[in-house]
Amino acid sequence: MDRIDLFRIFVRVVEVASFTRAADTLGMPRSSVSAAVAELEGRIGVRLLHRTTRRVAPTQDGTAFYERCLRVIADVEETEALFRQGKTKPSGKLRVDVPGRIGRLIIAPALAGFLDEYPEIDVSLGVTDRTVDLVGESLDCVVRVGPLGDSGLIARALGTLPLINVASPAYLARHGTPQSPADLAGHWAIHYASPSSGRVEPWEWMEGETLRTLHMPGRVTVNSAEASIACCLAGLGLIQIPAYDVREALRSGTLVEVMPQHHAASLPMTLLYPHRQHLSRRVQVFAEWIEPLLKTAIAA
Repeated sequence: MDRIDLFRIFVRVVEVASFTRAADTLGMPRSSVSAAVAELEGRIGVRLLHRTTRRVAPTQDGTAFYERCLRVIADVEETEALFRQGKTKPSGKLRVDVPGRIGRLIIAPALAGFLDEYPEIDVSLGVTDRTVDLVGESLDCVVRVGPLGDSGLIARALGTLPLINVASPAYLARHGTPQSPADLAGHWAIHYASPSSGRVEPWEWMEGETLRTLHMPGRVTVNSAEASIACCLAGLGLIQIPAYDVREALRSGTLVEVMPQHHAASLPMTLLYPHRQHLSRRVQVFAEWIEPLLKTAIAA
């Protein structure tokens, strides 16, 4: 087997921590993947992977070799691209995951335009509010909303997402309309629990440059923006929500903005992908397409 192919197989095994998942994503038999890694270890004379029944992880030598493989593969692909660029169009399957409401309201309705522009790309679109494992689930890129942890992934800023406070007319008729955070003591919030951590987010607002928080009472807890909006429409409490999410409800009067001078801080939107030097043309053109799409949709 070609040495670069061996490097690519080894890199994929490390990234997904499994011979079986690597074989699935590469479209190869598991036995061929295992044999390729064994051949590579034999060629260089060191053990690259710790193997257990549940997980595969790189050894210390394997970690160093993995980083070097990434550079070698990127150099080879960049060299090939010097002669291919402009002669071939981006092609293949693009695996991307996006938050639920952004996927349903913004990306899916516009996706036909992307596919028309790039007819040789197929898109596998995951739509979920949980934080997916980009490498472990063999995704090319993901859109994240909110602060980022130190994941080691490459980030491309896509703009910010303004938040507003809303309630239904029925809720406000029953409980009154809060004018400032000082009035929140007499109100209910619909709690939002992170789908990944289960942590319930507090009520937030900015005072100048200072973030303030309040743990409000609430009788309902949800783990998706869709459910949060539905419960708010039903009059179960106040919510903080991206403005684009409830634009039509505000126009129709089924939801009402409250405390417009006391918003939470806007949330950053980010496109994440594994390696800058290993970035496919599919991801490049998708990033160039999605950034203006999101900025226009959020600002409308």
